[in-house]
Amino acid sequence: MGFKTKIRFLHKWLGLISGLIVFIVSITGCIFCFHDEIKDITRKEWRLVEPQNKPFLMPSVLQEKAKAILPNYKSSMVSYYGKNRSAIVYTYSDTENLYLYFNPYTGKYLKTENPETDFFIIVEYIHLYLLLPDYIGKHIVGGATIIFIILLITGIIQWWPKRKSDIKRSFSVKWSAKWRRVNYDWHNTSGFYISIIAVIIAITGLTFTYEWVGDGIYKTFNFGGDKALETKAPTIDTTKFKANKMIATDRAFMQTMKLQPTAEMFYVTTPQQKGDIINTGAYPHTLRYDHQTNYYFHPENGKLIQSEPYDKKTLGLQVVEMNYGIHTGQILDLPGKIIAFTASLIAAALPVTGFVIWYGRRKKSCKKLKA
Repeated sequence: MGFKTKIRFLHKWLGLISGLIVFIVSITGCIFCFHDEIKDITRKEWRLVEPQNKPFLMPSVLQEKAKAILPNYKSSMVSYYGKNRSAIVYTYSDTENLYLYFNPYTGKYLKTENPETDFFIIVEYIHLYLLLPDYIGKHIVGGATIIFIILLITGIIQWWPKRKSDIKRSFSVKWSAKWRRVNYDWHNTSGFYISIIAVIIAITGLTFTYEWVGDGIYKTFNFGGDKALETKAPTIDTTKFKANKMIATDRAFMQTMKLQPTAEMFYVTTPQQKGDIINTGAYPHTLRYDHQTNYYFHPENGKLIQSEPYDKKTLGLQVVEMNYGIHTGQILDLPGKIIAFTASLIAAALPVTGFVIWYGRRKKSCKKLKA
């Protein structure tokens, strides 16, 4: 059995094994690509607000309003998504999590959202876990993603033209041919054209399943190092603790805005138990989760303990924190999302066109055997 024959055998059976999962993950990725834009159109009544020339309300004010609406729930974080966007208080109980939307200038209550019933959250769970328990689903998706990367590599090896005269033909689809030939050409050429983008999307997707992938990216760009050590939150020695202390979170939020005056998006966490600290984040762009700066504050007095400005982070950590933006195309705004959407859509078509090729050859072989 020659080398290319072995590659063809491997490509065929790995494709048949993982094809359905790759299709589901790719299609849900397509749907999720533009979830913010779609939600801004369909849910603008509680996602968008009129920008005002005054500061945002403090986290404690919004948390108190949330407490009045849901007295049996605790708040874990407040996020401010931009000057023309609502703020969200993230709350939880023993049984569920709820998101409460408020006007960040007036404190007007806008909406309560249950992530468990949200369409795009369900799509995200399918994408990550196939709606299975996460400890099972993530490994199935992760395994299929690794196989998909192998399929891209073996597909290129199998498709690569032997002669220079075949190069032009190999890089195009013969649309005038019969549909089976068109399907064959499309499978080969589309797989080649999206291969680099698809591999990047696949590898960044693996970081959500396997921590060692993120560690590997960190070490690659840093030529070594320890990500856990760089991202370790400071510890405090305290004998006093008051759960959900609001004043300290307000001070932390005000200091964060003062330190990052050009940032558009912020979050502030609320300590939940003894030893917890206040963590804040500032992002330069609305609905973009890269280039973040982080601060850590004391839970009792809001005193700044540790700063992690974006430009002081190592290159490895910067790349790791860009992972979500790279995976979704968000890092390049709308053009990036269009690229990610297109690549994911073509990736979803590859198992379908590949199955058609396999089925056609199998049917042809059966006819020959009968003859």
